[in-house]
Amino acid sequence: MHTRVSDSPPRRLLDRFREHPMLAGMPRLVPALKAYGGLRVSDPRLSRTGESLGRIGALEVRLAHRAAEIRRAQRLRFDVFYQEMSAVADAATLIARRDVDPYDAMCDHLLVLDHSRPAKPGVPAVVGTYRLLRQEIAERCGGFYSAGEFEIRPLVARHRGLRFLELGRSCVLPAYRNKRTVELLWHGIWTYVLRHKVDVMIGCASLEGTQPDALSLPLSFLHHYARAPEEWRVRALPHRYRTLDRLPQEAVDPKAALHRLPPLIKGYLRLGAFVGDGAVIDYQFGTTDILIVLPVAAINLRYIDHFGPAAERHAA
Repeated sequence: MHTRVSDSPPRRLLDRFREHPMLAGMPRLVPALKAYGGLRVSDPRLSRTGESLGRIGALEVRLAHRAAEIRRAQRLRFDVFYQEMSAVADAATLIARRDVDPYDAMCDHLLVLDHSRPAKPGVPAVVGTYRLLRQEIAERCGGFYSAGEFEIRPLVARHRGLRFLELGRSCVLPAYRNKRTVELLWHGIWTYVLRHKVDVMIGCASLEGTQPDALSLPLSFLHHYARAPEEWRVRALPHRYRTLDRLPQEAVDPKAALHRLPPLIKGYLRLGAFVGDGAVIDYQFGTTDILIVLPVAAINLRYIDHFGPAAERHAA
């Protein structure tokens, strides 16, 4: 029996997974191997239904329920993060041609599928994705991804009784970066939030580039106009902290600053999100990361009305 190189986790990939802090207390290679195969840990609380969450024309949003779909989402992430953007791939990632980490085995994967563009006969192409990690799963598996950059535990401890959801690894193919695709992604997230009774969404969001001084205008805008109130404030880890407060408020042109912000961050702000205290440089992905905090109670009511209180607008 012959095995293609790209089908077996390279040693360097496994070594990188072994060192990941979330694996403490777990069988060391189980999450790594499962993530690489597109499989997930055995936890009945992970969603595995193929139910459609919404549709606009040929585009559909739903959760991945097969390993092959998760692998296709990982390939999409590789194409966007490593081929189009400035992420630096190690040999293992280049061989696999997929963006994989242990959290893939712990998360639900939200997909936008294009039924008019099959990846192969009968299999719609994955054109957009989001990774969703609920608090109860994170606590069983070692914590949230964003805890590697920000002090998440104090935030969760201050709000005991609320249910947190981490959003991450968001990407869309260039040809699909339009209102329909983004609307379907958010419709899927809103449906998921309602079904799992989520109270707070968190997650890292990125500005391209690793030189904070070159991002002084948008970072300072976020500090002066979008900083979380004290009860929701989260600070970057001390050894990774970079200040957002780089320009005095009177030197910040809000219109020019908004123009410099990525569409995803502007979308979060329009919904009613706050940003944490400080930024973190992610040299692997070539980005400057901020933390988004979005309490469901703070979401702008016009967006709830738009998608429907029961997420019925684009229901399939």
